[in-house]
Amino acid sequence: MSLPVLYSFRRCPYAIRARLALRYAQVPHELKEVALRNKPAEMLALSPKGTVPVLHLPDGRVLEQSLDIMRWALAQHDPDGWLSVASTEAMQALIDANDLRFKPLLDRYKYAERHPEQSREAWRARAVDTLLMPLESRLQTHPYLLADRISLADMALLPFVRQFAQVDRAWWDEAAKLPALARWLDQLTGSALFQAVMAKD
Repeated sequence: MSLPVLYSFRRCPYAIRARLALRYAQVPHELKEVALRNKPAEMLALSPKGTVPVLHLPDGRVLEQSLDIMRWALAQHDPDGWLSVASTEAMQALIDANDLRFKPLLDRYKYAERHPEQSREAWRARAVDTLLMPLESRLQTHPYLLADRISLADMALLPFVRQFAQVDRAWWDEAAKLPALARWLDQLTGSALFQAVMAKD
């Protein structure tokens, strides 16, 4: 194996994170799109958890977490300084807010029929209050989450905010009352980098 191999699923936000970082860092790699209902045996042998992304490095190491893959890629090449925009602690605090508190609410909003203890609208309101309103406040003072340029945190949160917006696009476009966050989302999802990693074969 001469190149890293990334096992991915196109729409998975964690896998999108990994693809963004690898492409931004210009790391040559082989991309293997995984059918989640028919996961390849070689991926399961590398990572029994069975979820994407998984990055198999030529030296035999296996990276099983999206943030580990992002940080590994940026350690190879970080041309715009995604890692130097803010402190590691500041970036990690935003990522933890997303991954630990917002993501469970996003799942309940997206799949509200599986979580009837609250309405879809209630799950949505909790998700907005937990993360999206604080992000909106941040974006009042600078165009990106931590500064005037893109950081690791922006790209780590982007796939999840995008997924939230797509659950009910009409509500997002008309009633979300998150104009700065909407501009941020539109700019980043419209970028050549994002378009490249989301392109269908």
